[in-house]
Amino acid sequence: MGRTGALLEKFLAGLPFELTGAQTKVIAEIRRDLAASHAMNRLLQGDVGSGKTVVAIAAILLAIEAGYQATFMAPTQILAEQHYDVLRRWLEPLGVHMALRTAARQEESFLPLMVADENPNLLIGTHALLYDTVSFSNLGLVVIDEQHKFGVAQRARLTAREPAPDVLVMTATPIPRTLTMTVYGDLDVSIIDEMPRNRGKIVTAVRDESKLGEVLSFLRKQLEAGRQLYVIYPLIDESEKLDVKAAAAEYELWRERLRPYPCELIHGRIPPEEKQKIMERFRRGDSSALISTTVIEVGVDIPNATVMLVENAERFGLAQLHQLRGRIGRGEHKSYCILLTSDQSKETAAKLAVLEKTSNGFEVAEADWELRGPGDLLGTAQSGLPALRIGDLKTDAGLMRQARTAAMSIFKADPRLESPENQRFQRLIVEQQGRTFSNVS
Repeated sequence: MGRTGALLEKFLAGLPFELTGAQTKVIAEIRRDLAASHAMNRLLQGDVGSGKTVVAIAAILLAIEAGYQATFMAPTQILAEQHYDVLRRWLEPLGVHMALRTAARQEESFLPLMVADENPNLLIGTHALLYDTVSFSNLGLVVIDEQHKFGVAQRARLTAREPAPDVLVMTATPIPRTLTMTVYGDLDVSIIDEMPRNRGKIVTAVRDESKLGEVLSFLRKQLEAGRQLYVIYPLIDESEKLDVKAAAAEYELWRERLRPYPCELIHGRIPPEEKQKIMERFRRGDSSALISTTVIEVGVDIPNATVMLVENAERFGLAQLHQLRGRIGRGEHKSYCILLTSDQSKETAAKLAVLEKTSNGFEVAEADWELRGPGDLLGTAQSGLPALRIGDLKTDAGLMRQARTAAMSIFKADPRLESPENQRFQRLIVEQQGRTFSNVS
């Protein structure tokens, strides 16, 4: 991709804040990739609130100025619509034509979305962008937010086109470096390891369920000070099999507990249009508390929401709790995350203590790996990856780095693997691609 980058410079000049050094460094890396003759394949790791979206916008503007279309794919409808609203405010004044595509909008119309006809520079959506009814005329850049929630096969479906677009995948769930090499061995890695200066501090505290009365007093004081809060549950409805509280069942209780401050209930089964209205009311301050499931886990950005209470915290993984906690501390006010549990086990105590000690996502990831191991840490979304049959991800990290360096040098010297000694690798790659794309189709 070429052009001067004038569109990007205009965007950066209009921002009400300065980029961090880490953001500037990563944008430079992406700019070099986009100017190269081969397609970019880059992973952007950054903690919650580190400013990955601004970096993604920089890449999008560079692609658009070079004459290409870009697409931004988010894992949930709420997040896709939020990205659309935020990017529209920033990019429409620059003359960028945008369109939104989600599963709900897919269902509203049986007509194919011919992106060439609508001619947007940027298409934002969910997995609906994977459907056959979406076609692009000149796709140059694919940005995938929260890559671990899509999985390998879904990414392959969007990017397996000719000519190959540049690809930027982002995650706010940092994973240890050794694991990054295994999961994203085909990607160059950029890390935003610096937080914006205007972020409020988050204090995390673990409390026993028996202390709920004291917690409620604290919540009411925060509401009286004009702040907003989230109450998070692991389930929508009560379960006969699990002794776990549920959002829908507890909602009326919270309305009484926090009266006269208005509460709303939000979860994954609420129709998309109603979810959007609920979030908009909360964003405006019309409601003071959201009683929610993990539907708000990723990307929701409301600076005045400074308190989060997580019920049955033992039911969540460390990375998920860290993601949830990232919904607060997004403004200038000090924020508080309260992890409520009645589980007295050593395992739960060790897990939740990690979040009390650190708010650094990379430290959380290392602790999660120590506690759970790499298999559980990656989860089922990464299905389609070849298993590591020989070796240990931690003890053999040096050997893995050597293997990756050797593989890169082979490809540099013989890109098509045509020499006799490299043809065995070519066969292995073809076999692996066949397995991956059979999972996609």
